[in-house]
Amino acid sequence: MKTILKILLACAIVVLGYFVYESVMQPIRFGNEKDKRYAATIQRLKDIRTAQVAYRSVYDKYTGSFDTLINFLKEGQFTVVRQIGSEDDSLAVARKQVFREEVKVNVRDSLFKGMVVDSLRYVPFAGNSMFEMQAGEIETNSKIKVKVFECKAHNDVILKGLDRQEIVNLNDLARTVERFPGLQVGSLEAATNNAGNWE
Repeated sequence: MKTILKILLACAIVVLGYFVYESVMQPIRFGNEKDKRYAATIQRLKDIRTAQVAYRSVYDKYTGSFDTLINFLKEGQFTVVRQIGSEDDSLAVARKQVFREEVKVNVRDSLFKGMVVDSLRYVPFAGNSMFEMQAGEIETNSKIKVKVFECKAHNDVILKGLDRQEIVNLNDLARTVERFPGLQVGSLEAATNNAGNWE
């Protein structure tokens, strides 16, 4: 009888040890996976911001449509100013060998070379889940109208498939400090100079 009791006690210790180990490791694994997914999502949001800024440089507005934005990236062009010669070279300036010229450049070749721009709309690690994107115009306190856009993904989408309670805790923490529970670039409510909420 004592042998059976010792075996049961040893098994209980092993099981208890496993649960203690898991209770410590679960938040660590969640944090590591969250960091990996956040990094990929932030990079994608930065790419969207770059594309929106290029779009605005041509059309003087942002777009709320991924179809329009992606088509612009594939087919669009924008103007860049190229300087020939150096203004620090006084001889070249005197000979009028220093000048600037405007050149049309394909958006895809200059900003997104080698990138599959069709994937821009999708949240990394979230299957076919897409970012929410809108564009508009707001009026500042000084009565100036400003063109704005916003692109975001909720934590429920970014962290899809991870521990549900950890996601709920993360969302509650964001709401407590009155922040969007996820990642966002730009804003439809304030002129933020297209800053991301991670910056």
